[in-house]
Amino acid sequence: MSYSPAMVTMFIPLMKDLNLSWSEIKATPRVELMGLAQALSEYNVLHSFDGYDAKDIDSMAKDKPKVRGKYNEYLKKRRQYGIERGAKSLFEAVQ
Repeated sequence: MSYSPAMVTMFIPLMKDLNLSWSEIKATPRVELMGLAQALSEYNVLHSFDGYDAKDIDSMAKDKPKVRGKYNEYLKKRRQYGIERGAKSLFEAVQ
């Protein structure tokens, strides 16, 4: 059984974060493994900035501008899944 490099790099997070054993990975169809990896990725994005507020992000973004883009992706995903609602007015967005 041969695996592409992309599949091999997917095994490590599945084993580490989902506690799947090597025998469970070998017994699981490729489509399901890819679904598990996608779900793990979504979970990581959804919880990547838990505990931070907008002021924390502003201070971090001064040193690393990429943080703001990742934070916006985090907020977009949370709104998509109904975890967090967007600001209803400009006044709420400023606060």
